[in-house]
Amino acid sequence: MTGTEDMAGTARDRPEDFLTVRDLRVHFPTDDGLVRAVDGVSFRLQRGRTLGIVGESGSGKSVASLAVMGLHSGGPARISGEIWLDGEELVGASAERVRRLRGAKMAMIFQDPLSAMHPFYTVGAQIIEAYRIHNDVRRSVARAHAIDLLARVGIPEPASRVDDYPHQFSGGMRQRAMIAMALSCDPELLIADEPTTALDVTVQAQILDLIRELQAEFHSAVIIITHDLGVVAELADDVLVMYAGKPVEYGSATDLFDLPQHPYTWGLLGSMPRLDRDRSERLLPIPGTPPSLITVPPGCAFHPRCGHTDAVGTACREKVPELTEVAPEHRIACHLGAAQRERIWRTEIAPKL
Repeated sequence: MTGTEDMAGTARDRPEDFLTVRDLRVHFPTDDGLVRAVDGVSFRLQRGRTLGIVGESGSGKSVASLAVMGLHSGGPARISGEIWLDGEELVGASAERVRRLRGAKMAMIFQDPLSAMHPFYTVGAQIIEAYRIHNDVRRSVARAHAIDLLARVGIPEPASRVDDYPHQFSGGMRQRAMIAMALSCDPELLIADEPTTALDVTVQAQILDLIRELQAEFHSAVIIITHDLGVVAELADDVLVMYAGKPVEYGSATDLFDLPQHPYTWGLLGSMPRLDRDRSERLLPIPGTPPSLITVPPGCAFHPRCGHTDAVGTACREKVPELTEVAPEHRIACHLGAAQRERIWRTEIAPKL
């Protein structure tokens, strides 16, 4: 059994897991070649817990979440692997079955609510429609439910704002309305894709507090997709770090912030502002740019940007590292040995963070 398989297990291995994703691959054929947007991702999630998926733009975070929601079906995407939701496998399920689960059992907060919500319909009409698709109720009952949801997510004067259009809401209010729509049927899995992008810091804090409160109320499983490690530190119980479509580190949030093991994770932490300590040096950006997902570098995809390949030799450029366990429930995909990682962390990385 490979490290990737062991990380996710199977639906029978971990009956307490509400969501199990195993060796998920999402590839897109194009005229320029095959885009390997997600290439062997596995994770698991229990009710009441939050998984943070982090990485730079183009790492495959959102593509993986859309696959869980079944939103690639009918398109050119080639999807393989397993997605188990509460014991039900979704990759092989019919589009109609996944559509019935979407909204009722799983829901998604999209990155840009202005483009995700229909501009020609009022906010209330869209929440009402989402609710009535899965519940056989009169429109008046659904409208009262929509008003209650808007009040619950902090929209002022919800009885009147329910008839406003998305463009009449501020950015923060649109995000709240999107959360209300996602929660209309009390889903057990909530996926939030960059939920605080383009919001000011005060509104960001309010949105994160709202997600935390709603999770506590509904005991739902939550996936937070972000490039902001501050959001992950605030909400996540576990963290999956992705690079070039692959997982490079997976473990508890405590482990990843206190003792990260992968050079890419070191780079992400080094480029993050810290307010809990004095910083005399400038932030440390990761050199270079993420690779094309059509022409991913051989070996470890991160090796062209990694400053520690000389410690390994040619393995970084020739062999793809497997995701292996370095501590209980903590796995990385890196050719550096344990002693090398410990020395680099203690002498080079930790003093600068």
